[in-house]
Amino acid sequence: MDFLVKLFAQNRKVALCLTGTAVALLGLALGYKYTRRQKKLTRVGVVSQLLLHPMKSGKAVCVPAAECLRMGLKCGDLRDRYWLVITEDGHMVTGRQQPRLVLVSMTCEGGQVCLNAPEMEELKFPLQQPNNPIFKCRVFSSDTEGRDCGDEVSNWFTRYLAADKNFRLVHFEPQLKARTPSEKGFPKDEKVAYPDAAPVMLMSEASLNNLNTRLDPGISVCQFRPSIVASDCEPFSEDSWDYVQIGQVELQRVMGCGRCIFTTVDPETGVISRKEPLDTLRTYRLTDPAQKTAPILGQYYTVKKTGILHVGDPIYRITY
Repeated sequence: MDFLVKLFAQNRKVALCLTGTAVALLGLALGYKYTRRQKKLTRVGVVSQLLLHPMKSGKAVCVPAAECLRMGLKCGDLRDRYWLVITEDGHMVTGRQQPRLVLVSMTCEGGQVCLNAPEMEELKFPLQQPNNPIFKCRVFSSDTEGRDCGDEVSNWFTRYLAADKNFRLVHFEPQLKARTPSEKGFPKDEKVAYPDAAPVMLMSEASLNNLNTRLDPGISVCQFRPSIVASDCEPFSEDSWDYVQIGQVELQRVMGCGRCIFTTVDPETGVISRKEPLDTLRTYRLTDPAQKTAPILGQYYTVKKTGILHVGDPIYRITY
């Protein structure tokens, strides 16, 4: 009799344990199903252009598709803002100081990087130069590093910019020290190479068209250097796209892109006006209290889920 009581008690414990496990698993399954059901995708636009800027302040490369990685867009061997012009003491040089940098184009094929600029001979150099020294660099208030691209490249930029100092070109490599954006709102583990702030900047054609109704002559999207250009949406609607999905890529908005004097450099001539479109933007786009003098046009995003982007992909706003 005692044996039967013990057996029943043991089986009861087993049964209760199995029942509890089953209930827990059912709860997890229902919770997962509920969470999945709550994610809502609303189409808000279409990708009309994908732009890489391999060299910071250099000419854009328009591509039909690109990998969207945690540190920005990639197409073939070209990565967005992975090359940087510096002075010999490591300080960055951009179109703010040297406007003619916007006329420098960079391509890469067969392991060879190719540079072109007005009135300059074409220059090719190896993408990988592992024996070249690593420079410590300063991008705004952040420290980073870059692999020197060699003396021939240095001489090319020094002649092109015709300033009273020497310039060098450095290339970011995965093992080098990356930057954490200094602006508030970026995750502490966020890393970028040489962009001003975020790995991705998105703006819409409609926002640009709205600006161009106030300018004569109008300007192109290249003046604002976005990564992703959206169409089929209302002006400034991107201001409210906190989470977006494009293909399998998921992006999270961090902050508006506060515009500076660099927007007044004409990407076709390399001439800086220091006035438009910045003066006009300040009349109606001082929309972020944290950016008291910097008007907002376009939005900065971090990459939450990587994948491939294509021109023509629908853009969905994610809500829960």
